[in-house]
Amino acid sequence: MNKTHGSPIGMAIKETRTSQTTLNLGGLSGLSEENAHDRLIAEGPNELPTQSKRSLLTIGFEVAREPMFLMLVAAGSLYLLMGEPADALMLLGFVFVVIAITIIQERRTERALEALRDLSSPRALVIRDGAHRRIAGRDVVRGDLVVLSEGDRVPADGLLRRGINLSTDESLLTGESVPVRKVASSQAEALDKPGGDDLPSVFSGTLVTAGQGIAEILATGAGSELGKIGKALERVEPEPTLLQKETRRLVRTFAMVGLVACALVVVVFAFTRGGGAEVWKQGLLAGIAMAMATLPEEFPVVLTVFLALGAWRISRSNVLTRRMPAVEMLGAATVLCVDKTGTLTQNRMTLRKLAVSHHTTDLTTLDIGLPGEMNSLLENAILASKRDPFDPMERALHDAGDRLIKDTEYLHPGWSLIREYPLTPNLLAVSHAWGTGRGDELILASKGAPEAIADLCNLMPEHRESLSRQVNSLSSQGLRVLGVAKGVSSLENLPEEQHELSLELIGLLGFEDPLRSTVPGAVAECRAAGVRVVMITGDYPVTAQSIARQAGLSNCEMVISGAELDRMSDEVLARRIRDVQVFARVVPEQKLRIVNALKANKEIVAMTGDGVNDAPALKAAHIGIAMGGRGTDVARESASLVLLDDDFSSIVSAVRLGRRIFDNIKKAIAFILAVHVPIAGLSMIPVFFADWPLLLLPVHIVFLELIIDPSCTLIFEAEEAESDVMQRPPRNPEERLFSTRTIGMALMQGLSVLAVCLGVFLLARMGHSTDASRALTFSSLVVAFIVIILVNRSWTKSALAMLRIPNTAMKWVVFGAITFLAVVLMVPFAQRLFYFAPIHPMDLIFSLGAGLVCVLWFEGLKLTKRYRGD
Repeated sequence: MNKTHGSPIGMAIKETRTSQTTLNLGGLSGLSEENAHDRLIAEGPNELPTQSKRSLLTIGFEVAREPMFLMLVAAGSLYLLMGEPADALMLLGFVFVVIAITIIQERRTERALEALRDLSSPRALVIRDGAHRRIAGRDVVRGDLVVLSEGDRVPADGLLRRGINLSTDESLLTGESVPVRKVASSQAEALDKPGGDDLPSVFSGTLVTAGQGIAEILATGAGSELGKIGKALERVEPEPTLLQKETRRLVRTFAMVGLVACALVVVVFAFTRGGGAEVWKQGLLAGIAMAMATLPEEFPVVLTVFLALGAWRISRSNVLTRRMPAVEMLGAATVLCVDKTGTLTQNRMTLRKLAVSHHTTDLTTLDIGLPGEMNSLLENAILASKRDPFDPMERALHDAGDRLIKDTEYLHPGWSLIREYPLTPNLLAVSHAWGTGRGDELILASKGAPEAIADLCNLMPEHRESLSRQVNSLSSQGLRVLGVAKGVSSLENLPEEQHELSLELIGLLGFEDPLRSTVPGAVAECRAAGVRVVMITGDYPVTAQSIARQAGLSNCEMVISGAELDRMSDEVLARRIRDVQVFARVVPEQKLRIVNALKANKEIVAMTGDGVNDAPALKAAHIGIAMGGRGTDVARESASLVLLDDDFSSIVSAVRLGRRIFDNIKKAIAFILAVHVPIAGLSMIPVFFADWPLLLLPVHIVFLELIIDPSCTLIFEAEEAESDVMQRPPRNPEERLFSTRTIGMALMQGLSVLAVCLGVFLLARMGHSTDASRALTFSSLVVAFIVIILVNRSWTKSALAMLRIPNTAMKWVVFGAITFLAVVLMVPFAQRLFYFAPIHPMDLIFSLGAGLVCVLWFEGLKLTKRYRGD
């Protein structure tokens, strides 16, 4: 929304009584309405082009090619063939989940572009046919003359042709929180890059913080700097996370193995038993059981449930998850790119220090009132400011005045402004002449760049040198420094030129954009977790270095500026970026290039930001983290995670949760592998022996799924993080979901259970019927599954120690498994359904004991690791 103060454009600035601050609009006619209409038709409206939407048919076709989709359809179809419609509907339901997620992703990009279009289309005051007209920002065309006033948003990119003391806030594009001065130029023909003082270019979406001006529009819509960001955002495609890639690979592999095993079992069963219709029917039953034993339908379920519950857990720490896989991906992050303004800092200018002569007062440590000479410094600094300012440094001065000298003789609400000497490119200072009401006496107050104030005060060379040393000292602390002077005059003797004022230097003001108090601790924790923090800012190198030191970043002495970055090739940048943690004077396109250079070095990149300028880099990074409170809609829509309270330290909680999720997913999928080995073995091995009965039928596997499904989702998801989760480095980006050691451990557990179950079956065959042998083998298998759950809850702590850590889901799963096992072993009707026979209590105790001890060797392995200190 536009916000104008005072009377319409063309009147003098409020409280100013000289022509020096009146914008001259004479001789301007602008475009004709006919020309403007023709250009609007030919070049299009001043807004970002709408991204073409994919049809539901196109989205469906893309999803149908996904291995996960194919596996879900195959598994669901097998369940339908088995006559298990409930399980089939559950798996096929995930098909619609996958499609829904894809559609949501499509809408995220559209919403980001819509937010950019809204931001880039404020109302505009234009001159057409010699008259002023206020039109919608989308109707501004190339060649329009736009009148700009304090509080306006610039509707399109252009060149300032006339102006009085115009400054704009370009933090939207550059990340630089301090407004930049603009100078009018009748000769300039091309736009400059955003950022930098004393340039005629003004840019779409930026805010006029002071002065007035008339700009000729040169670029609208997609051709503006804001539009280029939108086009970059439209081109960037978020890449799949490591977890998604690994899950697809595992699903594809196991799906092929399962289908091949299914066909093999059917054929081998028929040929080893002489063929015949009945034999082929039993072989098909065995093949379906084999497919159920090997098809990993739990993998996508684990991925969905863990990330959904992880997003819910992290939301309790004020972190909103927009892209669920990014929660786990954050745990693998090796580099965290942060924007200084509004991310490490508060994006709020604050008066930090006052300096008079050789005495300096730090307002952050001030316990009592200001010393006498400091009162005069703050008094005159406020007098040299507007009463209702937009400029953030002038607002900081008024805030300091309200806090430190309110209701004292140092504030003068009754004085009237007689004359303002505005800031000019040749003299970077502003002076105010105030009427006190005591005759014709006027009080003069000036503030501006220290060198400009030194000129106005006609300082001697030795005094200038002393002042310069003091300015450099304050600047090295990351402060923005202004000088303040005072003087006395009268109405009759008030000169026309600011240079002719008689002024006396009072002192210096040091402003800062304060560091967020939680940042140093969060940076330290990131370092302990092996995550490198890189600061990317549009600010000056000295200020960036100061903030970096306060935040606790390493290698603060090494800084790469935007200009240096432009001169580097991608190869040189990729090499230099390994050691540099501070980038200064960087523009949005360069931020995206930095992120891509880090990705080229195989880094897993997380990027935080809050402005429109951050959106392409947020989307290009593996994990985009937007600030929710101060962040723009574009940043939030482009990010994977949003910090609702803008607290940088929340990132640490997200990193911890991400690592916990990955650890628990590894435990869950290792559990799935371990339990599928004996299921597959007991389904396939009897096929090769003509005198062996089928040990596992579909009904048995459905029963086992009642243990497997809640175990691999609810139990392992609820496990707390391992004690060393934040003391270890991020996992290698090249590391797959399973290391050879992890796969080997899961297979050893599964093979141990398979060997014990086969041993129980062979021993039981010596004196028991087929159904009784099957019952004893099945009992050992169920108990072994429960033991696998207990020993895999932690890979560092013992199972007995973990029993003291509550896990409600585990209690229910174990209790339910034991209850169901008792029912199918003891209730005659259930025995017939499961093809069991009654068994002797001592035989049952033996089979249960065998299942209990089959994987206890893993406990010994954990004990050995703890003893060695691994």
